[in-house]
Amino acid sequence: MGGYILAIDQGTTSSRAIIFDGQQQIAGASQKEFKQHFPKSGWVEHDPEEIWQTVLSTVEQAIAKAGIKAGDLSAIGITNQRETVVVWDRETGNPIHNAIVWQDRRTASYCDRLKKQGLEKTFTKKTGLLLDPYFSGTKLNWLLTNVDRAQHRASKGELCFGTIDTFLIWRLTGGKSFVTDATNASRTLIYNIAENAWDDELLKILKVPRAMLPEVKDCAADFGVTDRAIFGAAIPILGVAGDQQAATIGQACFKPGMLKSTYGTGCFALLNTGKDMVRSKNRLLTTIAYRLDGVTTYALEGSIFVAGAAVQWLRDGLKVIKAAPDTGTLAASADPTQEVYLVPAFTGLGAPHWDPDARGAIFGMTRNTGPAEFARAALEAVCYQTRDLLEAMHKDWRNNGKETVLRVDGGMVASDWTMQRLSDLLDAPVDRPVILETTALGVAWLAGSRAGVWPKQEDFAKSWARDRRFEPAMDEKTRKAKFKGWRNAVKRTLS
Repeated sequence: MGGYILAIDQGTTSSRAIIFDGQQQIAGASQKEFKQHFPKSGWVEHDPEEIWQTVLSTVEQAIAKAGIKAGDLSAIGITNQRETVVVWDRETGNPIHNAIVWQDRRTASYCDRLKKQGLEKTFTKKTGLLLDPYFSGTKLNWLLTNVDRAQHRASKGELCFGTIDTFLIWRLTGGKSFVTDATNASRTLIYNIAENAWDDELLKILKVPRAMLPEVKDCAADFGVTDRAIFGAAIPILGVAGDQQAATIGQACFKPGMLKSTYGTGCFALLNTGKDMVRSKNRLLTTIAYRLDGVTTYALEGSIFVAGAAVQWLRDGLKVIKAAPDTGTLAASADPTQEVYLVPAFTGLGAPHWDPDARGAIFGMTRNTGPAEFARAALEAVCYQTRDLLEAMHKDWRNNGKETVLRVDGGMVASDWTMQRLSDLLDAPVDRPVILETTALGVAWLAGSRAGVWPKQEDFAKSWARDRRFEPAMDEKTRKAKFKGWRNAVKRTLS
């Protein structure tokens, strides 16, 4: 069948479908944005039905652009925004409420109550996560508590819980498959990553009935077959991974010590720690990087909530740019004598601060500060936050003194200015791959290798190709001064 693989990449602001051929090259692609709902300050929701429709339309368009038929696809891989929660009726498949998005902060006070009860250590020991509204578990508790009769119906097995991958698989298979993978499960606050199982103690604390939970599988596994009526062919779903883990796979970060950072709506850095479940002392997350053939590979992760979202803010909020690619050009024209810092805590601050109540702030403005300085501050904020993560990782993981090379992907890395500034502020090489769609590529490899039409892990890793390496060119004095200013700005922003 030519080794064609469909990757469904369901993200925070858009759904994408990408078809790769047998040589792992893009044969066709389609993308469609969907509406963001903000019912209250700090609340973020998506309409699951709109997500479903954008997935269907982009898949159909990608198939048409590739010039193939659905029957030519060997397999489907699904990658998704991870901690976003959907609950739906087991009989009808209809959601009982909008999806609550990973960015949503409505459960901040509930997390505080759990912390005051001394429960954060229990959650962290079992899940590798912190008690923060970011993760799925407290969102699920909110739905069960606040939607009429939800708790009662869930206990009777009438409702299904899932992250977006589970919801899509349910719909694609006509309700025949109720499953997820280990990476998505590991982000829910109710999954024990050492035992690779849902945890009864955590379920009891969050009042989540086991009856509503999906089966957890390896990242490359049999997740079901699409209903023939949807695309005109029954296609096996053979690969699933949360978006950041999928990018780690797509970047071929298979060896312990390898590091990638993805720059999308947020920024997420993952460091492969192999079979070692490294417990962070610097408020990073311990998470599952992937699970293949029953063997779990772990990672340290740092999560930044706002990266590309800051560029969207410049475009849609301040209207100082017309299109995202304009940001780098504008930043390059900024006045070098002005040190303007943007702390983009629009939805709180992630690692290593974990302050859900922090809010965005700008420091260092003068009468001469304009759009160019705002653009530079937004892009530099991403670089500074990445450095915060990497410094924490180095404290937790001794990489045998080897040089850090950061593999990058996501929409922002197309900007040469941003990647050069990232290398400058990290004082480390930054590698940009030829294929920037590494999230989709990673989950396509999971599906393709499972189907037997794509190469095994070692040969896939050899096929990774670098487009460009950015080397640091900033002098150490300037770097230290700029980073000192950033640390001061963050300190003033913390709640």
